[in-house]
Amino acid sequence: MTAVPAAAADRLTLLLESTGESIFGIDMDGRCTFVNRAAAQTLGWSTEEVLGRNMHALMHHSHADGRHYAEEECPIFNAFRRGLPCRIDDEVLWRKDGSCFPAEYSSYPVIEHGEVRGAVVTFVDIGERKRAEESLKRTNDELERRVAERTHELRELANHLETVREAERKRIAREIHDELGSLLVALKMDTHWLGKRVADRAELVCKCQGMGRLIDTAVDNVGRIITDLRPSILDHQGLWAALEWQAQEFIESSEIDATLQVHVSAGVAPPTGGQAIAAFRIFQEMLSNVARHAKARNVRMRITVDAPPDPVLYIEVSDDGVGAPAQALADPHSWGVIGMRERAGHFGGRVTIDSAPGAGTRARLVLPLAEAGA
Repeated sequence: MTAVPAAAADRLTLLLESTGESIFGIDMDGRCTFVNRAAAQTLGWSTEEVLGRNMHALMHHSHADGRHYAEEECPIFNAFRRGLPCRIDDEVLWRKDGSCFPAEYSSYPVIEHGEVRGAVVTFVDIGERKRAEESLKRTNDELERRVAERTHELRELANHLETVREAERKRIAREIHDELGSLLVALKMDTHWLGKRVADRAELVCKCQGMGRLIDTAVDNVGRIITDLRPSILDHQGLWAALEWQAQEFIESSEIDATLQVHVSAGVAPPTGGQAIAAFRIFQEMLSNVARHAKARNVRMRITVDAPPDPVLYIEVSDDGVGAPAQALADPHSWGVIGMRERAGHFGGRVTIDSAPGAGTRARLVLPLAEAGA
């Protein structure tokens, strides 16, 4: 090596001893040629004990689990043997007392006159950093666990409330049908009876006919309210029929060019209970969004059910309307979107919505029916 002036050597030695980072040098045989105070103290050796020693055998001889670490695999030595500089932060180094510590180390070849003469190695004990990372990971894992538990609890609560709400809707629909419907029919009959008794009084006949028309309108409105509360077709004919009926209602009532495709594989019974209600309400919300927001000219509805043994229900509603930006769909106040996703998620399904301003919208439900008919 080229001789270094004494003053420069002293300054270099002072610099190496002053740094808080552990530094040592090795020759082509892996023996220590110099080591600063920080490195010796970290390893638990004195400077004299380290100089001339094979550094792999001294401090890098084993993996963290005690397995032998072959010298030919050592990244520190590969810096001068293969010209491969390295920076490693997932291994351990060993102290004089036989304990190890997680370390981050780097090794770079020392080149003089175009030839590799050895390597310079720096390392630092990152035990505190690793402990902090592990503590942070445990905290994050615990937080995620608690969030998952709370999310599950909230989802269960939301499903319970939805079940209660549907039961209440069904009860109200039944009472309206049985009580108010019966009263309106009786009133219609009485009006008809009265009209026949005053046939000779034109003004009274006209009034009875007007009352009859009002009663007919009330009957229609009551029927619509009952259907909105709980379509009887869902309970009497099942989900497949209810979805088709809802689609036809949309086609007939909207001024949009709408088409419907339905394919239900043979042998798949419609789901019942909460799963059927969830699928029906999600479909209703999809169509409602089109009617209220899309300003579309064309709508395509597809209802598909895979074949057993693991049938899946797919509902897709696509339109060519104004679309919506992604942030609008992700808005925490988009209750309709949130409601659809929560309904689907409770039964292992998912709702996806693809939309962009001016590019229309595609809403899709994927709902496993493993418990169909149960």
